[in-house]
Amino acid sequence: MNASTVLGQVVDVLALLLVPPLLLGVINRVKAKAGGRRGQPLLQAYRDLARLLRKGLVFSETTTWIFRAAPIVTLVATLLAGLLIPLGGGGPVGFEGDLILFVYLFALGRFFTTAAALDTGSPFEGMGAAREVTWAALTEPAVFFVLISLASWSDSLSLDTMLLAPAGPHAATLVLSAAGLFIVLLVECSRVPFDDPNTHLELTMVHEVMVLDHSGPLFAAVLYGAAMKLFILATLLVRLVTPHLADAWATRGVVLAGVLAVAVVIGVVESTTARVRLARIPNLVSGAALVTAVGFLLAVR
Repeated sequence: MNASTVLGQVVDVLALLLVPPLLLGVINRVKAKAGGRRGQPLLQAYRDLARLLRKGLVFSETTTWIFRAAPIVTLVATLLAGLLIPLGGGGPVGFEGDLILFVYLFALGRFFTTAAALDTGSPFEGMGAAREVTWAALTEPAVFFVLISLASWSDSLSLDTMLLAPAGPHAATLVLSAAGLFIVLLVECSRVPFDDPNTHLELTMVHEVMVLDHSGPLFAAVLYGAAMKLFILATLLVRLVTPHLADAWATRGVVLAGVLAVAVVIGVVESTTARVRLARIPNLVSGAALVTAVGFLLAVR
């Protein structure tokens, strides 16, 4: 492994650690500009995290170690998933079959988040946990169809090789997979029209209701993990639709620019659409799974 490769992987890790809160700032600024407001500073998410890290912790008497460990486990699982996605050349971590680990690291984080919500003993948070796992049962198949489609035309089960392989004649699969993956991104990251991270309305909350009891540094870990998840899924989406360039550094630049563009698109979507009715969400998420399934069938026909 040469010095350029090592430096590139260091840059990948730094981007994974430092860029995610910036995406939240971009989304909020786009929404503010669309609404004719000045909006928050672009780096407000970093300030919020720093403020939470200086605060104390408050725990309910009904909670156990699960409630305390869940934000850390979720953050670590999300970080490990991010290390599997290459920005430019090869990712910091990678091996044959790592696509399975990628999906189930997110599942591990979701398990602990919902377990922490149930650990509070609150039926309100239990309601959010039930909604979260319901959506997950529909988004996970969509992600698997996208990854299997990539594996089918790259003849590999490693994310490094899968994301470097040219789409070639699979343009239809690429479009369908990208559309389904964007819907999954909105659902998994609690974005409008499926959820709203800024809402506190009882009948519409999903992810936000599960973390109401967290405070201080643990709540900072929750917010940081959610931002990192947004960065990872946006990176996967951009790598899916962006042709691989011969220069790994040029690829990194294009991917990071694409990730910021995804944040802008999310801001536009949230500015121009309303939250859909809760009963319609399963239909829309099932549609994403069906779209990616059709893309998979086109890839293997």
